[in-house]
Amino acid sequence: MSIQDRYRLWSENSYFDEETRLELKNITDPQEIEERFYTDLEFGTGGLRGIIGAGTNRMNKYVIRKVTQGLAECVCDLGEEGMKRGVVIAYDSRRFSPEFALEAALVLARNGIKVYLFEALRPTPELSFAVRYLQALAGIVVTASHNPKSYNGYKVYWEDGGQVPPAKADQILARINARESWLGIETLSVEEAKQLGLLQIIGQDIDEPYLARVHELALYPELDKEKGKDLQIVYTPLHGAGNMLVRKALAELGFSSVTVVAEQEHPDPNFTTVPYPNPEIPATFELARKYGKALEADLLLATDPDADRLGVALRTPEGDYLQLTGNQIGIILTYYILSQKKALGILPDNAAIIKTVASTDLADQVAQYFNVRAENVLTGFKFIAEKEKEMEEGGWGSFQFGFEESYGYLAGDFVRDKDAIIASVILAEAALYYQQVEKRNFFAVLDSIYQQFGYYLEDQESLTFEGKRGKEEMALIMDSFRNLDIHEMCGILIGRVDDYEQRIGKDLRTGENYSLKLPRSNVLRYSFAEGGFVMVRPSGTEPKIKFYFSVKGTTLEEAEDLLHGVKEDVMYRIAKIRTGKL
Repeated sequence: MSIQDRYRLWSENSYFDEETRLELKNITDPQEIEERFYTDLEFGTGGLRGIIGAGTNRMNKYVIRKVTQGLAECVCDLGEEGMKRGVVIAYDSRRFSPEFALEAALVLARNGIKVYLFEALRPTPELSFAVRYLQALAGIVVTASHNPKSYNGYKVYWEDGGQVPPAKADQILARINARESWLGIETLSVEEAKQLGLLQIIGQDIDEPYLARVHELALYPELDKEKGKDLQIVYTPLHGAGNMLVRKALAELGFSSVTVVAEQEHPDPNFTTVPYPNPEIPATFELARKYGKALEADLLLATDPDADRLGVALRTPEGDYLQLTGNQIGIILTYYILSQKKALGILPDNAAIIKTVASTDLADQVAQYFNVRAENVLTGFKFIAEKEKEMEEGGWGSFQFGFEESYGYLAGDFVRDKDAIIASVILAEAALYYQQVEKRNFFAVLDSIYQQFGYYLEDQESLTFEGKRGKEEMALIMDSFRNLDIHEMCGILIGRVDDYEQRIGKDLRTGENYSLKLPRSNVLRYSFAEGGFVMVRPSGTEPKIKFYFSVKGTTLEEAEDLLHGVKEDVMYRIAKIRTGKL
């Protein structure tokens, strides 16, 4: 169908509700019609994410129906057992999240599939837990994570609690694409689904066993219970799904001095108190800082709307708050878990950590120091979860901790995705341990790590490319980098270049090529000979190219200068590419 044919179908056919048809008829800009209908919203390995609105390239209940029908057919392929095991559905605080979740539930029920639907918003990691706990076949969470308020999304999980693996995602996509028509996908009513035993509402019956498992991760529960009240914490859920579980998880362990930012406590799909509901962005801590200064709090914690990411800010000696990077949080947690498990005599001989290729190489050095295996995977927490599963099933590694630089962390074996509730608990305990036992704060801990292993500094830049033309420009930039023969950046020699799209690496010091074992992905990584890297990749969920920078210096000042220079070098090259001068 042409763009105009699609537009006419959606704006005229009575299958689409009056609100949808009216929204489309009121569009007067031909380019807006093209953007909404030139393609279908892409179903990637994790699911969908897009701007809310009418059209095939937008998030709406009809897109939800079509994608869910594809998932339903894959479930039904596995017969009655798969249909009885069913699908668990959770959702966050975004616009239409409850409605989209219910729409998906009722499409599945229409196909005879059992559905477990959370009674109210819940974090993404609890959905991962629930799939495993209920022994369901699959899971869905309706969320756009930390994206702007205009977005929503739909992520699919499989029976191991991890995001749906590529092979299964391809099967679902094939079923979605095989249905050319948007018409005729029907739902059951709520009443009928319940009467048939196909819709079960869940809530506290999942919360309690999940929190029990979270508490098991505490290394010093007696210290937490005795001294936890002495750690002053300010927490903000940023209007999202983390409020109840983060507070309960901390309180039940003994961290009773937790103050919640009242203005950001309750769900708000417009995220009116923040420009962007992402704990990576300093502005999201503005209100928390005010609370922190008034209370002289030790820690500020922030979780994103679906509570799978955790941001942290620490009180400085001057009484202000300094936000940690995702890499710094990951290093603190890696060092705490490995060092304290070793001290307690509970670090397994085959212990392993997992991180992404976009995350600091300092973690590899810390792991090596504790004689722990470090596995590197592609960007995206699903790859960390897949590697954890591989370790578990193969018996060749005991997973201790995993992280990615974009504020995602995981410990334990009962969740297969990043988990801000788990991270909040371990981080609070680590802060308490260093405060009460070693009489130092996280700044001192980080500095001692840097002194031992080198001063690693990281940063990230993103360039946004909206719409069809943006996709073309992103492709041009990636192709240009592949064709450039780069041996240094800002005078720093490059040791290796890894092209994960071609699955080939080259050692620039010897001139030898080697094969890359990780799956194919549109990623270029330039590793500096003396430590650190620059990595370039298009985002899998946003219309952006992301640039990751990591440098290693002998002092903090040297590392800061190197980081500034490398960033300038890369951005200069990008500007030349975009203007056709390179």
